[in-house]
Amino acid sequence: MDPEKIIHKFYRPDSKAYGIMLRHGRCVAKKSLDIAKSLGLKKSSMEFIHEAAMLHDIGIFLTHAPTIGCFGSSPYICHGFLGRKLLDKLGFPEHALVAERHTGAGITADNISINSLPLPCRDMIPLSIEEKIICFADKFFSKSPDKKGIEKTIPEIINELTAIDATQAKRFADLKKELLPRHMQQFCKKL
Repeated sequence: MDPEKIIHKFYRPDSKAYGIMLRHGRCVAKKSLDIAKSLGLKKSSMEFIHEAAMLHDIGIFLTHAPTIGCFGSSPYICHGFLGRKLLDKLGFPEHALVAERHTGAGITADNISINSLPLPCRDMIPLSIEEKIICFADKFFSKSPDKKGIEKTIPEIINELTAIDATQAKRFADLKKELLPRHMQQFCKKL
């Protein structure tokens, strides 16, 4: 599977969203692969992580996020489950789950219900090690054009997630403990 060919199906190569999709996907893929290597994952997992990290945001073009060149009709928070629908239709169900489960540090059915989020009411929490790695790595990189490839620190991420929901910040902190052994701390600035 070539993730860039799949991106080409939905994004014009000369569009702002295409450039952002590729840049962000590459940053997340690199960080994800660094983490996966430190955990000693198999080659098949590494290949999947690269593909899924490149495609995790495939649904952003269906959302209304003009600052990143997306002019769809859905709220941005929907990009994960919309991406799942796209990837399921293409026959990539495991990649589809990564797309759905990477938003925030995962979203629970309770989060959706309590906050009246415009999402299907089900748990969208990363479960597999690959899903967890990509969800975690994604938080380090913004898609904002003025922050091209700039890596956030863990305290910055935790502050951002706390502002959304304290349970998000806790889930991210738990992912950090699970995924970053002491020798990996060098990959995350200012821990």
